[in-house]
Amino acid sequence: MSTAYQAVLSPCTGVCTLASDGLCQGCMRTADEIASWSLLDDQARTQLMDQVLPARAERRGPPLRALSGRGRLARALHPLSRVPAGPGWNHQELADLLPAGVQVEAAVLVGLVPRDAGTQVLLTRRNDGLRHHGGQVSFPGGRIEPFDRDVVAAAMRESREEIALQAGQMEPLGFLDAFTTISGFRVVPVVALIDPDYVAQPDPAEVAEVFEVPLDYLMAPASLRRMQVRYEGRDREVLEYDYPAQRIWGATAAILWNLRQRLAAVA
Repeated sequence: MSTAYQAVLSPCTGVCTLASDGLCQGCMRTADEIASWSLLDDQARTQLMDQVLPARAERRGPPLRALSGRGRLARALHPLSRVPAGPGWNHQELADLLPAGVQVEAAVLVGLVPRDAGTQVLLTRRNDGLRHHGGQVSFPGGRIEPFDRDVVAAAMRESREEIALQAGQMEPLGFLDAFTTISGFRVVPVVALIDPDYVAQPDPAEVAEVFEVPLDYLMAPASLRRMQVRYEGRDREVLEYDYPAQRIWGATAAILWNLRQRLAAVA
């Protein structure tokens, strides 16, 4: 007597990227569940597909709005599975200025907000009284603490603390190259899609203002100026955007320039 078995298909949707919560963006499975799928019996597969995965999708909430040019952006970024290693791409330029000792590991969130008028970049202006880079335009972020799971978790935590972005409003996409700051930080920029319905609530102790700037403007070569300044005995180049409402310069301008260079490399 033969026994009939019902074949249970895989829930894979073809979007095989793990989000910051460890779940696949497409099917909501963990990496272990994906790897062991072929070893599960039909009953276990059916339970996952009918009960577990839908519950996870409901907790995560609706998908964020689509981002124009996402495919090209994905090719330009370091994948989430591979955090950039080594010193910042500008480290040698600052070698004679850096404080003695080991650099402090930090992460920032380069938030891209899809709007009807085009993609915007989420930026903040820091409180004037802060010890490092007070009053300057920056990305949400800060040092990576021992309790942070990884670089992405640190960037998301800092964004929540500084401007009240919630985990469900941020979808990490990948990394830019690590960057060295004159204050001794090694910064890894995490590029993320931001829910356009977010409502910023800046922590007044850290953030004076939250605003958005069109990505097209920031990626246009004509928008960026290169200035020569005399500092500590030699000429040094500083990048600055010719933006009327805010002074976007220094580390923030350099990180945006790195995004432009990486996008140009995959055009």
